Amino acid sequence: MARPIKDTPIIWGEDARRFTEAMENIVPMPEEEREAIKKAYEWFKSRAKFPL
Repeated sequence: MARPIKDTPIIWGEDARRFTEAMENIVPMPEEEREAIKKAYEWFKSRAKFPL
C-alpha cells in the first residue's frame, strides 16, 4: 500500500521573498536553446527501443 503524500512545507522569510520575485520576473527561454533541447530529445527518442 502506498504511503500518504505529505503536505508541501510553507516557505517563510528570505526564501519566500526570492520565490515570489522569481515568479514575478520569469525570463523566457531563448528559441535557440529550446530548439537544441528539442533536437536532443528527438535524438534520444529515436534510439530508445523498448519492447512492448
